[in-house]
Amino acid sequence: MSSNGNGSSYDVVVIGGGPGGSTAATLLAQYGYRVLVIEKEEFPRFSIGESLMPETYWTFKRLGILDKLRKSDYPRKYSVQFISASGKESLPFYFFHTNPHESSVTWQVIRSEFDKMMLDNAGESGAEIRIGSLVREVLFEGDRAVGVRVVADGGGEEEIRSQVVVDASGRNSLIAKRLNLQRPDPDLKKASIFAHYENGLRDSGIDEGVTLIVNTPDNNGWFWFIPLSKNIVSVGVVSSPSYLFEGRVKNPERVLAEEIEACPKIKERLLEAKRISDTHVLSDFSYRSSECAGEGWVLVGDAYGFLDPIYSSGVFLAVKSGEFAADAVHGAFQADDFSRERLGSWKPVLDSGMEALRKLVFAFYNPEFSFGQFIKTHPQYLKNLVDLLVGDVFKDEVHEIFTAMSEYCDLPEEW
Repeated sequence: MSSNGNGSSYDVVVIGGGPGGSTAATLLAQYGYRVLVIEKEEFPRFSIGESLMPETYWTFKRLGILDKLRKSDYPRKYSVQFISASGKESLPFYFFHTNPHESSVTWQVIRSEFDKMMLDNAGESGAEIRIGSLVREVLFEGDRAVGVRVVADGGGEEEIRSQVVVDASGRNSLIAKRLNLQRPDPDLKKASIFAHYENGLRDSGIDEGVTLIVNTPDNNGWFWFIPLSKNIVSVGVVSSPSYLFEGRVKNPERVLAEEIEACPKIKERLLEAKRISDTHVLSDFSYRSSECAGEGWVLVGDAYGFLDPIYSSGVFLAVKSGEFAADAVHGAFQADDFSRERLGSWKPVLDSGMEALRKLVFAFYNPEFSFGQFIKTHPQYLKNLVDLLVGDVFKDEVHEIFTAMSEYCDLPEEW
């Protein structure tokens, strides 16, 4: 598309410069399309979700950022380890035991730096990046998205036209909210309180970057403990909103401190630590949109959905949805078909992977279920379990484990 006198025109406008938007923008720019990314916030900016899943490797390879990650000071993540409510520590689930390839190891990233790296890479790939601009609305002609209205410098508004709008604007997605697409998960109503700490105690060697999942002693919730670079650790507690907020002081810092005090396995790692960030709260974070695409638009990343963070799937699902969407948009241009069916052709694949991870989340929350005991009884499913933990979920055989698992705990129906 060419420019006109009433504003700019692009092949694709991407709303939001997070990992999902940056992924879609980079790949579409690599395909040769004129891409504009509009991001309202200045980068770098704080974000949670620092622990990557190993299967992001293949998308990162397409994006051309593996060398940047290899040269970074981010701790390498070789495994995940679980600690029960009684304090019993599982052996680390080392990803390379079932896959000796380089892709079995990933990184624990500081999102402010990582997100900027991803967005800069989109710019280096040929996408135009506009920072500090607010998309007021997505423009529609009938059911077809045709561009966006942006608040320009000085407060004036500008219309930007495009063949496709990629909405990567997060959980407050402009299109999902406009069309009432978001559906909260009826069975995963959780909330989290989290912060960054300096000088937390971490393990050594290949376990320096291990993600710890620690059940609280009363089994009312769990902690994540994620070692980052620059002597920083990310710590958060997850539980029901009623447990975290009802009948307690309206002070997240105090609630988080109380929960740390009550959890010896986390407390001992923070004895010499100092909180260096604000304390953040996120509620009701498991949801999915009923559609991932429509006439001339697609949703990626948190704009489409988000799953409980127990297995660190946030960035993984964001970049995979960005990759799936970019390939679908390319196919739409090739066929000159910007229909819902063409642009949303990847939804069943993504949903299948999300359902596999969702079932694993339910297993974790069942107090009677033990992954260690399950594998001891069913060692033939070890590779299947590790495939789930690394994000190798977009294949039919990954679901085979759930027939056996359902004998030990209730698993949800397809959502």
